[in-house]
Amino acid sequence: MSSKIFKIRSEVWIYPSSFAAWHFASIPKKETKIINQIFGGLKRGWGSLPVEVSLGKIKWKTSIFPDKRSETYILPLKSEVRRKEKIFDKDIINFSVEILV
Repeated sequence: MSSKIFKIRSEVWIYPSSFAAWHFASIPKKETKIINQIFGGLKRGWGSLPVEVSLGKIKWKTSIFPDKRSETYILPLKSEVRRKEKIFDKDIINFSVEILV
């Protein structure tokens, strides 16, 4: 199975938690639907899919996770990435996601 790269534009948001300020970007519903059609049978724990993300000058491997509230996948944004790319809550970011299964 060949990989597919998705180019995404999304707003950064913080998951409401009393323990930590986890930052995420949502994968739009259109791309989520395509990802599920092509790769849905290959999901791992918690419904995750391994990905490689390119954002600005940074590239890293992580996973995207389904979010039942929004019916989209969500991408966690590490503090190191946010710091290097100067990303904050409510910023609009452009990134690409390559599914690695």
